[in-house]
Amino acid sequence: MKRGLNLSMKNRTFLTTLILFLLAFNLGISIIAILTLQETVERAKERGLREHYIIVSALVKDFNAVQSREVSIEDNLQLLLQPYNYFTGEKKTGFAFLKGKQTIYSNRMGDVTLDNLTAPPENGDRLVTLRKSGENSYVIVTGHLPKPYDQYTMVYLYDTTSSISSWNNMKNTLFAVGLILSILLASCLLLLLNRLFKPLAMISQTSRNIAAGAYQTRLQVSGSDELAEMAHSFNNMADEIQRQMEALTESAEQKQRFVDNFAHELRTPLTAIHGYAEYLQRAAISQEDRLDALGYILSECRHIQGMSCQLLELAKLRNDIVQFEPINTANLFLTLKQSLMVKLEEKQINLSLSCETDTIYGDACLLENLLVNLLDNAIKACDNGGQIVLRAYQENGHAVISVQDNGKGMNEEVLQHITEPFYRAEKSRNRKDGGAGLGLAICKQICESHNAVLEFYSHLGKGTISKITFTIT
Repeated sequence: MKRGLNLSMKNRTFLTTLILFLLAFNLGISIIAILTLQETVERAKERGLREHYIIVSALVKDFNAVQSREVSIEDNLQLLLQPYNYFTGEKKTGFAFLKGKQTIYSNRMGDVTLDNLTAPPENGDRLVTLRKSGENSYVIVTGHLPKPYDQYTMVYLYDTTSSISSWNNMKNTLFAVGLILSILLASCLLLLLNRLFKPLAMISQTSRNIAAGAYQTRLQVSGSDELAEMAHSFNNMADEIQRQMEALTESAEQKQRFVDNFAHELRTPLTAIHGYAEYLQRAAISQEDRLDALGYILSECRHIQGMSCQLLELAKLRNDIVQFEPINTANLFLTLKQSLMVKLEEKQINLSLSCETDTIYGDACLLENLLVNLLDNAIKACDNGGQIVLRAYQENGHAVISVQDNGKGMNEEVLQHITEPFYRAEKSRNRKDGGAGLGLAICKQICESHNAVLEFYSHLGKGTISKITFTIT
């Protein structure tokens, strides 16, 4: 449907432009043809009037000369008019001499009859008329001779057939040229519109591809005109839409993973509670076994309660505003080492401290919780006799704290999901090390509340680096 609309718009533009041009061009040709015809007719009228005047003036002189010799004009009229036949030598003119309504002399009048000839005005003005006889056209000039010869009428005929024919040829030539120019214009206009509408067609096709799911499709941007600007804006819009779609997809996947992980995490203690409760209800057991079963039930209940508390803590971190205060890194590191000394000694792990920056800013309790989680994960990842380095330093003007271990490491897939709630790298989801799978999710939220960035770098068999970059110093 959209493609049809685009083609229709191009056709409408083409037809509208072409029709307007044809109207203007043909109107111009028509005006030129009419003006040329008027000029041709006016020249013919002027020539007819001029030659009529010449003949009449000469005749009056001849009539005066004849009368001065007391000779009859009518008896010598044929002889007097004979010299004026040279005007008709080209066979384009003719004249007639009338007395009243009676023709007394006529020369080369062709197929023009003098019947119903309009009489000229009595005031001496001459009458110019146009007459068409068959395929020929004529200018006829009719006028009385001046007194005392006003009983005579001179009719002069000028043949304009060749002039009108030339005008017709010129008119036909103009319209033929106009037709050729119109065809050329239509071709050029069609090519131009195809070029102009090509970007729109590309935008339409690209938008259809994006709508069909090809979100990587982009327009080629060339030049710096308005169309290039529009293509650039379209690509920016497509980039933003793709980012939004990817963000929505990632968010939906994270939510689904959260539901799946939470359901799996919750199912284990609930299954244990249900099994021990059913065992207590149906089996005849000793008091010692009963106490053991109740202990398992209480343990799983505490685990569920721990998950609940951590979820509440995670929600609280999202809403609370952190009060920033200066924290001495050396004191913080010593506190952390002392609190984890038992776990370190159990696995004979060496924790090295390096304080290259003296102060960081944030909430001391939250940052201590953050680093305890990261160090605890490092201890779990290390084998007996492992090495952990806790370091504070400056990088690109920002304070950085890193935890580096030489433990088992993680692959790229695990790194992408380790901060998601309830995510466990082990497929079996073994909880022998304790925890509800919310530790790193809480760590990430603590970092975000401090405007800090939490990053992980890891390789299988080589260890992991947890890096916190504080953007507020």
